[in-house]
Amino acid sequence: MYETTYHRPTSIDEAVKLVGESGGEGKFLAGGMTLIATMKQRLAAPSDLVDLRHIAELKGITVNGQSVRIGGGMTHGEIAAHDGLKAACHGFADLAGLIGDIAVRHMGTIGGSVANNDPAADYPAALKALGATIHTNKREIAADDFFLGLFETALEEDELVTAVSFEAPDQCAYEKFRNPASRYAMCGVFVAKRGGEVKVGITGASMGGAFRWEAAEQALSSNFDGSAVEGLSVDEGDMLSDLHGSSSYRANLVKVVTKRAVNKAKSAG
Repeated sequence: MYETTYHRPTSIDEAVKLVGESGGEGKFLAGGMTLIATMKQRLAAPSDLVDLRHIAELKGITVNGQSVRIGGGMTHGEIAAHDGLKAACHGFADLAGLIGDIAVRHMGTIGGSVANNDPAADYPAALKALGATIHTNKREIAADDFFLGLFETALEEDELVTAVSFEAPDQCAYEKFRNPASRYAMCGVFVAKRGGEVKVGITGASMGGAFRWEAAEQALSSNFDGSAVEGLSVDEGDMLSDLHGSSSYRANLVKVVTKRAVNKAKSAG
């Protein structure tokens, strides 16, 4: 690893100031699940690491009826174990419990994952399907406007994710087809139903990162059953293709995993 200067701020303002003073070469450090690994491979060499893990403002989960707000510094494990969240939106807590392994869930944070926007990350699919809001130290951004592409978001250089918020749906579920080695999603689907409206977020399959499958949303809004997507398809040309699975394989996974997510949501009540 290259030489770097470590900082441990206790407030959001202090963290932003430290990154600003680094001359554009500093990085926010959340859980470090991606950044530390890329530094070890010498693919990243930030002059300064600004650790966000000790900032109280980024902690906490608030559930008020159907309204949910999750601090950007909350780990996947904390989200998965939160009783209030499980009661209000079990599908989201279930998603957090499927991320990585115990070590990753203990260290990785929702804010770090959202800001990184890995093409196989789980949260983007859920946040899109839930119509969530991404809160930063500067503004509020709708999830559909936040995730722009592979590892690309609407965040500016001195901007960090402070929280995410959403209204819990009537029914929801997350289903994930995992790479057996990494546990990353080769295809992950979050389905959320509110009244007669259904939204479907897909991750892990597309070259453009997480996306909403609008054709499935229309079909499921008319008939909330896995069979409703049977005749649908996604464009193979938009899908990832690698040693783990071809574009046609992933295109088929999108339909298969969506059906499983819908049936899982129905069985959960």
